[in-house]
Amino acid sequence: MELPRRTFGRLTLGAAIWPILLRTAEAGDYPTRPITVIVPFAAGGPLDTLIRIVTDRMREFLGQSVIVENVTGAAGSIGVGQRRRL
Repeated sequence: MELPRRTFGRLTLGAAIWPILLRTAEAGDYPTRPITVIVPFAAGGPLDTLIRIVTDRMREFLGQSVIVENVTGAAGSIGVGQRRRL
């Protein structure tokens, strides 16, 4: 089987670049910061209690701290609209 020169060059270049691409695609430790869960209702309510139970399990499973933040007001609209910047 005879490969055209251009195809051979592309295959050679791809083989040379492949290890570089693999090295850059390695995942780092996730997450690097604590996870924040925003609850759009008052503390002590049924949703807050449920979220705290779930985040306790998340904390055990991930081995990472999870923060529950209650943001109340406007029937939950403020908490739902709140978003953390990265």
